[in-house]
Amino acid sequence: MTKYEKRIYEIINQSSSHMSVEQIYLKLKADFPNVVLATVYNNLNKLYKDRLINKISVDGMPDRYDRIVKHDHIVCQGCGKLTDIQFEDLTGSLKEQLGEDFLFYDLKVFYLCPECRKKSSDN
Repeated sequence: MTKYEKRIYEIINQSSSHMSVEQIYLKLKADFPNVVLATVYNNLNKLYKDRLINKISVDGMPDRYDRIVKHDHIVCQGCGKLTDIQFEDLTGSLKEQLGEDFLFYDLKVFYLCPECRKKSSDN
């Protein structure tokens, strides 16, 4: 693991938020002032391909990165806020419905957060 890859992995695993490439880049730049954005993209792609981190993609928003820990996400359709949540594990039910094993699942539930609901009711 390169020094950049190792530090990016640490940044993601020490964060409780779902960081974008730009946020990771700014944190990495504090440790390695000469790092370029392409290095961050390349290392994130490698970490994701090696299944060491998760990539969360939501239409119309930049990809965000997360640690590998079993959890799900709720996404606000209004402001894009992404929050961890622990739903009931669906592994057994999915295996039964598919009739075979699978690699993993990524559950995202879309809703309006309380702030966006309040804004829409005020209008």
